[in-house]
Amino acid sequence: MDEEMEKRIDQLREIKEKAVLGGGEAKLAQQREKGKLSARDRIDRLLDPGSFVELNLLVGHASGAPGDGVVVGHGTIDGKVVCLYSQDPTVMGGSIGALHGHKMYTMIETALDMGVPLIGLHDSPGARTARISREPRESEPGEARGLSEKSGSSTFFPNTQASGVVPQIAAILGSCAGISVYSPALNDFIFMVDGLSHMFITGPRIVKSVMGEDLTMEELGGARIHAQKSGVADFRVKSEDECLQKIKDLLSYLPSNNRESPAWKDTGDNPDRLDDGLADIVPSNPNKAYDMHRIIKSIVDNGDFLEVKAEFAGEMIVGFTRLDGYPVGIVANQPMVRAGSLTVDSSDKQARFIRFCDCFNIPLVFLVDTPAYQPGSHQEHAGIIRHGAKVLYALCEAVVPRVNVLLRKCYGGGSLGMGVVPGMAADFNFAWPIFEQSVMGAAQTVDLFYYQEIAKAENPEQYRQQLINEYQDRFANPFAAVSGGTNIQDVIEPRETRRRLIQAFKLLRAKKITRYPKRHGNIPL
Repeated sequence: MDEEMEKRIDQLREIKEKAVLGGGEAKLAQQREKGKLSARDRIDRLLDPGSFVELNLLVGHASGAPGDGVVVGHGTIDGKVVCLYSQDPTVMGGSIGALHGHKMYTMIETALDMGVPLIGLHDSPGARTARISREPRESEPGEARGLSEKSGSSTFFPNTQASGVVPQIAAILGSCAGISVYSPALNDFIFMVDGLSHMFITGPRIVKSVMGEDLTMEELGGARIHAQKSGVADFRVKSEDECLQKIKDLLSYLPSNNRESPAWKDTGDNPDRLDDGLADIVPSNPNKAYDMHRIIKSIVDNGDFLEVKAEFAGEMIVGFTRLDGYPVGIVANQPMVRAGSLTVDSSDKQARFIRFCDCFNIPLVFLVDTPAYQPGSHQEHAGIIRHGAKVLYALCEAVVPRVNVLLRKCYGGGSLGMGVVPGMAADFNFAWPIFEQSVMGAAQTVDLFYYQEIAKAENPEQYRQQLINEYQDRFANPFAAVSGGTNIQDVIEPRETRRRLIQAFKLLRAKKITRYPKRHGNIPL
């Protein structure tokens, strides 16, 4: 090796060693003292060991801003190739300047071009600003001309182009504000960590100065707020390690892009397994509550279920699981919360999940037990018509296999919101023997139409119960529905639910449907 080459190699190694330290040892120590992982620690714990390939490491090194505050590259998670970026708050606080934004933009483009998932590990206060100075302003470290088309403020374009083409996952691992929250908001899933993650458009100090509200960061935009109230967060976890593990769990259910099917996995659970205990979980009385999670865990492979938005709109349950090793999405009413009624928030939650599964070829199972839409001025004034229409749109738009299991009841508009009525694109409807479907429940129907006769009866309560029983026998049971039409394909015993679902999806795996060609629809947002 000649002397000049050796000199340059030594120089390269020195530059790279320094660049890998980001803002330096002192700032890395401060990060860890706060109980936070560094940008590179996060990557190392997320990816398969030794799989990370970094790109643009030397950006900004000459101006004292290694990487310009973001680490980008590609690697594998359980062998699946992913692209990712991890913002580094030890370099200019992780703020987004032109080069920083350019690196993020390019990484999203690369994920889209290669057809692989995109993961963003976010820890940024937002756009980089210049401090007020008496001296003429010089460029901030890392600023460059000619990069405006791919700056941090326009990562929204590749995020939007990638939507529905590759899965996009965001983890909020610090206090993110302004433009730093909108790229995650365009992603498919957002993870937040208790006590560590914050998201807001304007921070507490500006809110106080403009609105007079005195709020902490937790009160304004902490993980609990976004998991329970706003619905922005899909997963709330207790630590960064749990967050990174949950990202891995989520990816295991997803294909790399919209041209692939999600991968089969040998779960070891018998596809012919029956569960006689299912019939004991659901009370025949439609007014009694039970936990739908018990039904889900009984039906699916090994009881494994990754719930999405578990703390938001609890009347609706959505999440990922497997049947005979194949990933499926679950959409289920939860009688334990608001009796499983359909609401503004549950509609948003349901429609978004349906559309994600349809984008990525994930079949859907609907577990139906709802009294219909929640009545009242609050829901009407909040726009239940508009929000409910999102669900109808999502149901009619979806082309993936879909099987409905009709457990106990589905009254009124609930038949629309759960896609039970003909013309809502469900492939099969399987009903349990106690299932009732009508405009309203048997008791409510009798009280509405026969209240005068009941009042005149010698024994009003006995006569009322007699009418309810007659109504149920004639109309509000699946046997009458099956005899009079073809919308319900079979009445099944509860214990055979798992087996029938697996058999149905085995047939539907070859399903191919295309819709009318168009630029895009106009969903009632």
